[in-house]
Amino acid sequence: MVNIVYKTNPNSTIIGPRNSLISSESILKAIHHSQKIINDLEKFEINVFQLLGMRNLSALVGEIFATSLIQENANICKKNPHQDGYPDILLLDSLGLESWNLVEHLRDKAPFSPFITGGFEVKATCGSTPTPKVCKSNGCLKPEIGDQRITMIQGYDWKAHHRETNNLFGLFWDFIDGKPTIISVFYSNNLTEKDWGKVIKPKKNGGRTTSLCIMNRSGVKKMYDNWIVMIDSTIYSDFFQKYNTKRRKRSRKRV
Repeated sequence: MVNIVYKTNPNSTIIGPRNSLISSESILKAIHHSQKIINDLEKFEINVFQLLGMRNLSALVGEIFATSLIQENANICKKNPHQDGYPDILLLDSLGLESWNLVEHLRDKAPFSPFITGGFEVKATCGSTPTPKVCKSNGCLKPEIGDQRITMIQGYDWKAHHRETNNLFGLFWDFIDGKPTIISVFYSNNLTEKDWGKVIKPKKNGGRTTSLCIMNRSGVKKMYDNWIVMIDSTIYSDFFQKYNTKRRKRSRKRV
């Protein structure tokens, strides 16, 4: 078993609505708690990770982290009671509590999508790898569930349902020892609509049932510039640094 060691960014800040503060220490504790839960899932008689598939597995990693983060900040954070609500984590400072106390029916979606006084959103990604066709032409196999992906990852972003998404915790995870492992947590409170791509609406009789937009490279760079916690491994830190520096160089050429 690999001993996972994390490092924190001394220059990072986590400032939410109304200048609320979340400590990097609580992020690190939430990561360790999340990994304990994920490791326990491996003990099931069936392979839960394969059962879920990559998309659902990524969502699960995000949900586990969000719940763990709420536990570490229970004095001001509460889970959004509606599964389709925004944001994922409600900020219950004095103003947030006022809004919460005005809600008559907790099962209603309207008061929680959005929750008027805001909070924090959580998204998770494991990056993108080449298609099976490209992998075959390169003489390799596309990584399967349980395979470490970092050497084949081409890029990464986060997806949301609308372009107003902000105060975002972005998780990047990978498989280590066959288990989903949180590699890094990023955060930004200055995302704008320009940091998100065009909203893709679901097609009639299509597979997708909700709207979707993908974070642009400008948003990814903002998230990277405020990384909170990262695994102490050069293969990952070098990837993040090169991916975001490459974008900056291209931008300079256009000027």
